[in-house]
Amino acid sequence: MGMTVAEKILSGHLVEGSLTPGGEIAIRIDQTLTQDATGTMACLQFEAMGLPRVRNELAVSYVDHNTIQVGFENADDHRYLQTVAARYGILFSRPGNGICHQVHLERLGVPGKTLLGADSHTPMGGGIGMIAIGAGGLDVAVAMAGGAFYLTAPRIVRIQLTGRLRPWVTAKDVILKVLQVFSTKGNVGAIFEYAGPGVATLSVPERATITNMGAECGVTTSVFPSDAVTRLFMQAQGREKDWRELLADPDAVYARTVELDLSGVEPLAAAPHSPDHIVTVASLAGLPVQQVLVGSCTNSSVQDVETVAAILKGRKVAPTVAFGVAPGSRQVLSMAAEDGRLADLINAGARILESACGFCIGNSLSPATDAVSLRTSNRNFEGRSGTASARVYLVSPPVAALAALRGAVADPMKEREVPYPVVVMPKAFRIDDSMFIVPPADASGVTVARGPNIGEPPRNAPLPVTLAGVAALRVGDKITTDHIMPAGARLKYRSNIPAYSQYVFEPVDPGFAKRATQNRDSGLHNFIVAGESYGQGSSREHAALCPMYLGVKAVIAKSIERIHTANLINFGILPLVFEDPSGYEKIAAGDRLSIDLIRVTLEKGAATVVVRNETQAVDIPVKLVLTDRQRKILLAGGLLNTFKA
Repeated sequence: MGMTVAEKILSGHLVEGSLTPGGEIAIRIDQTLTQDATGTMACLQFEAMGLPRVRNELAVSYVDHNTIQVGFENADDHRYLQTVAARYGILFSRPGNGICHQVHLERLGVPGKTLLGADSHTPMGGGIGMIAIGAGGLDVAVAMAGGAFYLTAPRIVRIQLTGRLRPWVTAKDVILKVLQVFSTKGNVGAIFEYAGPGVATLSVPERATITNMGAECGVTTSVFPSDAVTRLFMQAQGREKDWRELLADPDAVYARTVELDLSGVEPLAAAPHSPDHIVTVASLAGLPVQQVLVGSCTNSSVQDVETVAAILKGRKVAPTVAFGVAPGSRQVLSMAAEDGRLADLINAGARILESACGFCIGNSLSPATDAVSLRTSNRNFEGRSGTASARVYLVSPPVAALAALRGAVADPMKEREVPYPVVVMPKAFRIDDSMFIVPPADASGVTVARGPNIGEPPRNAPLPVTLAGVAALRVGDKITTDHIMPAGARLKYRSNIPAYSQYVFEPVDPGFAKRATQNRDSGLHNFIVAGESYGQGSSREHAALCPMYLGVKAVIAKSIERIHTANLINFGILPLVFEDPSGYEKIAAGDRLSIDLIRVTLEKGAATVVVRNETQAVDIPVKLVLTDRQRKILLAGGLLNTFKA
């Protein structure tokens, strides 16, 4: 029986288990990626392991998230990251070099390699034929130390592409269509593999847009084959020597196949407040728009920026629209400057933003009260923009550009005044890697700089024999990591867990941190009760680390997303799933809860435990689906304790 692209890469990196879907496997990680929002804690955790040097093939530290430096905290983190990179053999990408996923695709991604990144959009590397997976920082630190990465052996879902995209329809519309089909939940443990004759019609940047936003579906990763199109991209990047062909065998077997005719895709948008709330752009035509932002790792390539510039050339942005463009990398910005596209954007009235994540994570350019904001980024969770009342729509770069001109959403398929711009991938990219700092071979003279906001990573205690405490919070469906651990202005505290923990669940319940602290200090364990898809969104491990610091011992939910489940286990928090969803209705906020002899239950390997609601005098069965390895981690109080031992 033949193999899929994903199976070929995974089998070549398999160190434990088999590829039978559902079981646990461990794979060797070639490359790791961190960014400054997650990298400081990941590096602190790596330091705690006591190794003199990173042990994987390539470790890269990017500074691209919190580049707005109000106060000393972000600047101190960046100084720490640069010095710790020099000390431990990590390639350092300076602020201004660009967004980690865009830069990695351009300069460092290699078909057939594995990439583990402390960022949920790491699967963008699948556009070049990598198995690229997002994970928590502690998992990445372990990979930097040479350890394997553990995951559920995935089922491979083939998305069979036929046809060709019509003018004004883009790769962004393709992934929005995929989200319409699959939604943001129910896809845990799957890999999306793109195949079919339509693949050859998509450039690598277009493929990368699609794999990037596959993260919103909750899949482990997404991957395209490495073919002649991939070779042309790598040749244009001066890296043809790194290319290898990687195709699925003709008799490869998939768990499921979904047909998608590219010629039938139309311009789409994700309406507030979820990436899978898909509507047609035509249905939004005429909607007044107050802000338009182009950029983020999803849509900031040379092709994206030049398409927007071509639409705007010789025209002016509507006076009612605040319009900004963030090229994804220094390479993109430089090429736009050299070919005159940057001047076209500036002359049209665009604000040229830093090559960084910026507005996507809500650390700048928050919309006005009740404003409609069109963005080419990948998430539109409520409040993520920094303005709770704003309505954020996710759209393609051409749709964004037309809205900026008109001051309202326009259906591009009915466009008569602006000709459709045909922008092709350059035959040669501008190559300048001077913003990478290569670590010295001898790091004995390097001193790691630590500002006052940088503390040691806290450790959890081993799992108690019995849990007894209170349902400190009860929340509904689709609670994101932004709900749990707010980003934006709060993210500057990411290296100081006691300070950052004071904002846990701030968008949902500002009193949670104080209440949880009081429970913890009174000897009570904190429980979180939740609905479907708890922990979706960012891979930010602080959404588990900070609750752990506040004494959270268990999350009980209808379902928990993959990365967040791993992060909970890594920090010694039990991920419990209601055996019957109706169990959710049997717990109210403030109820006293207990789980007797939970330590013994884990040691015996039981798959079901009973949560006793003491307040309502009812027993609630919950599932505890864990591997032997995960049980050991939970018993020890977390992965750092286990790895150190």
